[in-house]
Amino acid sequence: MEKLNNLLEKIANPLVGFADWIIRLGLGISFFLHGFGKLPLDASGWLASNLGYPVALMVAWGEVLAGLGIILGGLIAGTIGSLITRISGGAIGVIMIGAISIAHSNWGIFFGERGSVLFASEQLFLLLLGIYFAIKGNQK
Repeated sequence: MEKLNNLLEKIANPLVGFADWIIRLGLGISFFLHGFGKLPLDASGWLASNLGYPVALMVAWGEVLAGLGIILGGLIAGTIGSLITRISGGAIGVIMIGAISIAHSNWGIFFGERGSVLFASEQLFLLLLGIYFAIKGNQK
């Protein structure tokens, strides 16, 4: 077991500096695309019909900007970059709490119809990653 661990450590060690970027890019691109896909906002669509057009527009633009903020925050050194990362992560957390509460309120925690299980969905992971970056910022 120790030999296997040492081998994996040797392979992974040069990539450790990129680990946060794998998560950051995945979250940032995913959230940007979620928001971008809602624009231009259809006033008769589900989001606008259930939340009202102004709130739905804020959600769509919030997703776009938070996704960009997660990525750009990592590119900017110092306090400003960390602040952008934290604010973007917090925005993702708030948006995902709303999405889980409103759009997916009928989903069970551990059970439900196929595709309707919260712990098997991307919504939970987007929420957790947003909270991760809200807490961590750009700390190494």
